[in-house]
Amino acid sequence: MGVRGLQGFVGSTCPHICTVVNFKELAERHRNKHPGGTPTIVVDAMCCLRYWYTPESWICGGQWREYFSALRDFVKTFTAVGIKLVFFFDGTVEQGKRDEWVRRRLKNSREISRVFHYIKSHKEQPGRNMFFIPSGLAIFTRFALKTLGQETLCSLQEADYEVASYGLQNNCLGVLGEDTDYLIYDTCPYFSIGDLCLESLSTVMLCREKLCESLNISLADLPLLACLLGNDIIPEGMFESFRYKCLSSYTSVKENFDKKGNIILAVADHISKVLRLHQGEKKLEEMLPLGPNKALFYKGVASYLLPGQISPWFFQKPKGLITLDKQVVSMNSDPESEQEVPMCTDPESKQGVPVCTDPESKQGVPVCTDPESKQGVLMCTDPESKQGVPVCMDPECKQGVLVCTDPESKQGVPVCTDPESKQGVPICIDQESKQGVPMCTDPESKQGVPMCTDPESKQGVPMCTDPESKQGVPMCIDPESKQGVPICIDPETKQGVPMCIDPESKQGVHSKSKQEVPMCTHTEIKQKLRLGADPEFELEAPMCTDPAVKQQDLMNMEPEVKQVTMVSDPEILKVARAQHVQAESYLVYNIMSSGEIECSNTLEDALDQALPSQAFVYRPVRQRVYSLLLGDGRDGTSTCPTVKEWFVYSGNPLRHPDLVRPLQMNIPGGTPNLKSLWLNQEPGIQGRRLDALLGCFDLSSSREELQAVENPFKALCCLLIYLFVQVDTLCLEDLHAFIAQALCLQGKSTVQLADLQLDYIDPRAVQLGSLLVRGLTTLVLVNSACGFPWRMSDFMPWNVFDGKLFHQKYLQAEKGYTVEALVEQNRSRLTKFHTLKSVVCKACVKENRRIISRQLWRSHQPGRWGRQGSGSHRTSSGYSRAGQGQHWRDQGPGNRQYEPDHWRRHSSSSGWSN
Repeated sequence: MGVRGLQGFVGSTCPHICTVVNFKELAERHRNKHPGGTPTIVVDAMCCLRYWYTPESWICGGQWREYFSALRDFVKTFTAVGIKLVFFFDGTVEQGKRDEWVRRRLKNSREISRVFHYIKSHKEQPGRNMFFIPSGLAIFTRFALKTLGQETLCSLQEADYEVASYGLQNNCLGVLGEDTDYLIYDTCPYFSIGDLCLESLSTVMLCREKLCESLNISLADLPLLACLLGNDIIPEGMFESFRYKCLSSYTSVKENFDKKGNIILAVADHISKVLRLHQGEKKLEEMLPLGPNKALFYKGVASYLLPGQISPWFFQKPKGLITLDKQVVSMNSDPESEQEVPMCTDPESKQGVPVCTDPESKQGVPVCTDPESKQGVLMCTDPESKQGVPVCMDPECKQGVLVCTDPESKQGVPVCTDPESKQGVPICIDQESKQGVPMCTDPESKQGVPMCTDPESKQGVPMCTDPESKQGVPMCIDPESKQGVPICIDPETKQGVPMCIDPESKQGVHSKSKQEVPMCTHTEIKQKLRLGADPEFELEAPMCTDPAVKQQDLMNMEPEVKQVTMVSDPEILKVARAQHVQAESYLVYNIMSSGEIECSNTLEDALDQALPSQAFVYRPVRQRVYSLLLGDGRDGTSTCPTVKEWFVYSGNPLRHPDLVRPLQMNIPGGTPNLKSLWLNQEPGIQGRRLDALLGCFDLSSSREELQAVENPFKALCCLLIYLFVQVDTLCLEDLHAFIAQALCLQGKSTVQLADLQLDYIDPRAVQLGSLLVRGLTTLVLVNSACGFPWRMSDFMPWNVFDGKLFHQKYLQAEKGYTVEALVEQNRSRLTKFHTLKSVVCKACVKENRRIISRQLWRSHQPGRWGRQGSGSHRTSSGYSRAGQGQHWRDQGPGNRQYEPDHWRRHSSSSGWSN
């Protein structure tokens, strides 16, 4: 994360920029400096997850009670000294950083494979050096912090930018995180979470001013340095050769520094000694080898500019001065008006030229004096003669157009440059296209007549306007009538032939042969050419462009683009956006705004063919959510939307997103609209919200049974029913373990959970734990989309799941422990156990799914439960494919369309193929 090599450089080469500070002392100074103000630290939560997750066990699905307790202690420590914390979470992955996101996910997949290899070899959890954060940690941390009363925000763009902006605009004490990008942003001080000692509230502050002093650059140079070194936007290899050129010419190479350290010093030296000489005079692409990466590089530099900040490295006009390329405008007196007139220096003649301000561009434009009217006339430099040429302003395109003086009328006439003769040709404005059209003077009427260029002779030919097509048609002068007559090109002689208008067809007819001849038909491509089109390539020929008008700077020419969203209702989008920003929902706004979502890595064994990836297991639920949020296109009034899913699973190279279509929902009374679900406050609407939630899991038939279950087990039962219907390889022992751990969790303290010891680690149980937790995150999505029919707390993992406790119950169930033993001989728990089990089993029977014991299955199907054995699970969506029995594991990843299919269960004989 952040700038490549900068973290190591700071630690090894510039340790003096790191200063140990105490938050309590800093807060006291802040209060003295700002009486009545509250010292605030803005926290990049994504950087802090590893620091916050202190439980020893991480492999079994997460120690959520312990984690919640650690977060509570963290918040209490800062609150005790009067420091307010504001937490930011990543709410989206920007398109410019997608490649980096994919690179990290693929790297994580390799790490997870090594984790499972270690588990199978040693039957224990790997050391902290192989630590992988539990699935869903970022999602549930948001809700944990909100439960603890903390201000928690979710970003609409990259979180580090919003963190830096918030810190600057709210005069915060500093930013707490672990990302070298915070050394680049010109914002409040940057504190390291990795060096934080919670007991003493001391940490390391990294000073960007000292970093600049060490590198002999300014704060404004840091974004340029970051992009030349490589960051999340600019790939590290893009400027590798440039960096080595800097290193080869760098004369102060330190032998005791590492290679990367010397490269950073060399690039900074190049910025300070070479690039700065031309700062403000040359554009970056004139000083750096940007090539085709120009736009990306500018984007990278601009990504560090916070609201109100500008970069001296962008070619901009200095405040208070008018510039024309390199000329600074001065003031002179106009002898006619006796007023001060701005002047600039002509680079060719080295003489002063008056300027005026263009009302459109607000920039200075040279003027000359018209000898007839004695008024100032705009002018530009003719690239051929290098002399000033008068121009007039085109009212349509707002650009300058060259003019010449008509000897008859003594008035200025717009001209363009003939590409063949390089001479000025008078033009007129076409009333239809509002564009300039070359013209010539009719010797009879002495008036201007539009003309076009004959592609054969390359000479100008007069033309008239076809009243039907409103397009220009070449013409010649009838010697009899002295009037213009339309002509067409004879394909045989390549010469113009007069034609007349057929009163029936209204088309041009050859005047000699009386046969219909297509107008202006190119003999090779046989298509009509538009006036002004290149006859060779059927491309619009460019109109005369003033060569003195240069392309605007990249940073000033990007048009304001309104975001195109998947949902057009502004009221609903506003609600979704507000819930997203306040971290109250999950993925809903991403689906509705961009139609693109992602899910990071999950602890899944790529070699276990008996358990499908959570990405596939919960896809039908997501598809029904898409139908609820976007519609399914079945009403005939709209096209069926497609959502781009970037989900990590075995075999997915993540080159393209999976394109997933909505799945039609079965809800009693029909699918409710979002306004009724989200905005309606009538008493009966909560029931409709629950109908929608159960419809997303396709469990409407189990509504009454689930309603009878007490909290917080209602949501857990809903999830277990869905899982056991969906995945055929789950057995009765798995169900016992899931229910027993949830019941036993209610009576255990955090200390008791931390002290739990496991006989060994089972890789299947590891994946089952992660599968359930991903199900809980899916419940957050569904509950958000349906208007919150259930309390979020009912499916927060610290209330219904503990990784080690589940693992313990799983191992006990595998050994054949009785139900009484699983619930630790507690009668109350035993009663609840049978109630919950009955709800799940009966609901599964309704879906033709009978849950049986693993021992019973083994006696009938030997080998099915082996590590590499075959398995199956039931789906409601998949690829459009001919093989209806194809299993999820057989489906290749990539940019494919996922279409809804009917519910079906794959037979066990279909198996999982590699």
